[in-house]
Amino acid sequence: MLTNRGAARARSGHPWIYRSDIADAAGDAGDIVRVTDRGGRFLGHAFYNPKSEITLRIATREDEEIDEAWFRNRIERARAYRESLHIDAGAYRLLHSEADGIPGLVADRYGDYFVLQVGSASVERRLSCVVSTLEDLFSPTGILLRGDLAARKREGLATKVEALSGEVPDSVVVHEGPVRYRAELRGGQKTGGFLDQRENHLAAARYVERYSGARVLDVFSYTGGFALHAARVAETVEAVDASGLALRAARENAELNGLSNIAFTRANAFDVLRERSDAGGRYDAVILDPPAFAKAKRELSGARRAYKEINLRAMKLLAPGGALVTCSCSYHFSRELMEDTLRSAAADAGRTVRVREWRGQALDHPEILTIPETRYLKCAVLECT
Repeated sequence: MLTNRGAARARSGHPWIYRSDIADAAGDAGDIVRVTDRGGRFLGHAFYNPKSEITLRIATREDEEIDEAWFRNRIERARAYRESLHIDAGAYRLLHSEADGIPGLVADRYGDYFVLQVGSASVERRLSCVVSTLEDLFSPTGILLRGDLAARKREGLATKVEALSGEVPDSVVVHEGPVRYRAELRGGQKTGGFLDQRENHLAAARYVERYSGARVLDVFSYTGGFALHAARVAETVEAVDASGLALRAARENAELNGLSNIAFTRANAFDVLRERSDAGGRYDAVILDPPAFAKAKRELSGARRAYKEINLRAMKLLAPGGALVTCSCSYHFSRELMEDTLRSAAADAGRTVRVREWRGQALDHPEILTIPETRYLKCAVLECT
């Protein structure tokens, strides 16, 4: 039973109910419970975990049984949606947790393999339903659980990486439009790659292509997602990252694609941007794809300073008419705050900056209007005149 505040949140369409909004509850972690308001009115069935701050995750607002047929229905609906997108890639997200109606479950497909992330005790208890359905619908060679997220500890779940079905290699080569790259399934970021940036990688290349003999600076390059696409249409690309392992993977990805026009620089991104702008460097395009600077609301002040610094320096580096592709994956750093930060950076850089477009995560990572947390990735394409 929920408090009045919890019931109002449930009726608003948000699936997360926090511990403080529960008036009465009983059960064990992983149970599926019936959710009502104080008046006994039915609100849905939820995944229950008293160990988690998000104690209830509403899975359905219908009075229906959550069984193997229920999971199959959700997965079939997710497959139909992805098929409607006509994705030109060998890797994509099939299940995006709450956005696809299965709270706490992410399923990414890499060619013949699936990689799962589970952040719900209820899903973990019913993984056999998920695995059997994926096997029946897709006949994958293997299914891997990437249970190494720190968030699992908050759910009382053990951290582990294990094959749930078949055999899964450490890495596979997949394509993203015209580019091929190696995804590290067992040890890479997320499930092996930043699939949510796929459409932004392709869009950035279209902007770079407008410049004849383009010079591109890709900062926070990681394994080269943006750099690889840019290098296909640019004269030169410099990929900058602080991680030697990431740059080694980026270099191998460049070799996979026969690209010899990418220079790889291991350095602190802030130092490179400051040194290049102070030296009067000029580029036709600068790409910024930093890690989340604000993983919690309390970190917003420092994050805003960091975002302003890198964007101010990037704007100073652009030749007249140059393009800045700048991203933020920090949910707490809203689009409105990002816009305000970019305005301040433009003013301090003394540049007139034109907005070409605002973008978000790839469409296989759907946004749900009533779940603002599903809108986390922001990508602005700007032009400095």
